[in-house]
Amino acid sequence: GGGDVNLHSNTNSESYQDRLSRLEGDKESLILQVSVLTDQVEAQGVKISDLQTSLVEHQLKLSSTEEMLQQELLHRTSLESQKLGLMGEVSYLKLKLADMEGKQGHGAERQHKAEGLLKELRILKDKVEHLEDQKLEYEKKLKATKFWLNKQVCLCYYESISSRLRRTQSGGLQAADPDGGPFRRGGLRATAGPRLTRTPESHDNARQWSKEQVCGWLDDYGLSQYVSLSRQWIENGQTLLAATPQDFEKEMGMKNPLHRKKMQLALKAFTTKVFEKSSELDHIWVTRWLDDIGLPQYKDQFHEARVDGRMIQYLTVNDLLTLKVTSQLHHLSIKCAIHVLHANKFNPNCLRRRPGEENQPSPSEVVQWSNHRVMEWLRAVDLAEYAPNLRGSGVHGGLIILEPRFSSETLALLLNIPPQKTLLRRHLATAFSALVGSQATQEKREYGNATGHVPLTTTAKVKPKKLGFTQFSHLRKRKPDESDYICPIDSAALTANGVSRFPSSTHRGLSPSLDRPAERKEQVGIQVQSNGAKQ
Repeated sequence: GGGDVNLHSNTNSESYQDRLSRLEGDKESLILQVSVLTDQVEAQGVKISDLQTSLVEHQLKLSSTEEMLQQELLHRTSLESQKLGLMGEVSYLKLKLADMEGKQGHGAERQHKAEGLLKELRILKDKVEHLEDQKLEYEKKLKATKFWLNKQVCLCYYESISSRLRRTQSGGLQAADPDGGPFRRGGLRATAGPRLTRTPESHDNARQWSKEQVCGWLDDYGLSQYVSLSRQWIENGQTLLAATPQDFEKEMGMKNPLHRKKMQLALKAFTTKVFEKSSELDHIWVTRWLDDIGLPQYKDQFHEARVDGRMIQYLTVNDLLTLKVTSQLHHLSIKCAIHVLHANKFNPNCLRRRPGEENQPSPSEVVQWSNHRVMEWLRAVDLAEYAPNLRGSGVHGGLIILEPRFSSETLALLLNIPPQKTLLRRHLATAFSALVGSQATQEKREYGNATGHVPLTTTAKVKPKKLGFTQFSHLRKRKPDESDYICPIDSAALTANGVSRFPSSTHRGLSPSLDRPAERKEQVGIQVQSNGAKQ
């Protein structure tokens, strides 16, 4: 029994030893694994640290790339605006070139005719010299004949007192010296006056123009297409001054009503002898002006109608409709632009196309901004991506300042800023208020809150005011007055001497619907039809 116990205890001790050795082995194996894992964890930690450093570097590169992309976008936008400006310049030069080529063609025709006249003049001169030589020969023969007759008279006198009386009468008739008569050599030239120059400032000179001078004036005035028919009809300047619009249409084939108006304004200037600064601005300048006020889409119509500075001054609503300008906003744009011209005495360079050195421009400076200058301002207030939307909108400084209904909401609508971008619209409103000044901002706000206020839209149209039955009877007698003009002279005179100050009272009366809601229906002969609005 004792032997079995010892054997069992020995067996257990060997089992424990095996287990202990296995555990020791497992322990060493685990220590080795822990060591390996620790090394791996440290290696992974280094990798993570490297990745974090690399991530920071990539983030810096990404932000730098984004900044460069933004600068490139701004640069591209600037280049696009410069490209548009250059395209406008090219368009203006093309029109000028076409006009000059037309004049050159007419000039060549006139030169050819002048050369023909010079040839005829030389032929006539040769004929005159030949006739003068013949006249000298006849004068010599006449003197010889007179001498012979006098001799015969003296001989016959002694023969008979009676042939004597008859011969004395005959000799008296023959003795009449043609050199002492009214038709002396050079007598025809003595009746010719000096050549008249083509000076449109003088009514008297225009009355004395020859047919060719009238045709030359039409050519210079941009109406060369009517020269051929005018040459058949017009005798002299008096014919032109006495002509009526009906004569222009019938005799000269002048179907375009704006061409007839252009002629009427010119003849009125001849008659009244009143010089207007606007008469110095030709129809080529007007096409450039349309670029400046943001309405280049109408250049072809204005150029075809030969609309010049004087016509701009006396432009009516119906004239604009004839020129296919139907947008209410574009009517107001042109109205405010004409007002700026009035205030600056039709200075051709009164609009500002490029940013100046001013940090915070005043309203008197903003009112002279062109459409391109407004786009530059949008870029300066971090709205560069929306600036191109102002092309063809008619937005310029005069419209922004002088039109009370033009607000930041109107500008946001024209820029196509979505209504859900409230922060962007708020930013625009803040910048707009800073631009127009506190006084104009307050007035625009008051006008916008007035009863019956109808905000400006891009869809409102203008049509001629319908005439009542009683108005037709006086239609022929009716003469246009200042209320017919798109920008009456009186309203322009309100700020002609003080546009830089812009008192609040001068904002009113500058557009057909600015004064009071009750007066909005009396809109200078027009009715505005906006979508969904009752007339």
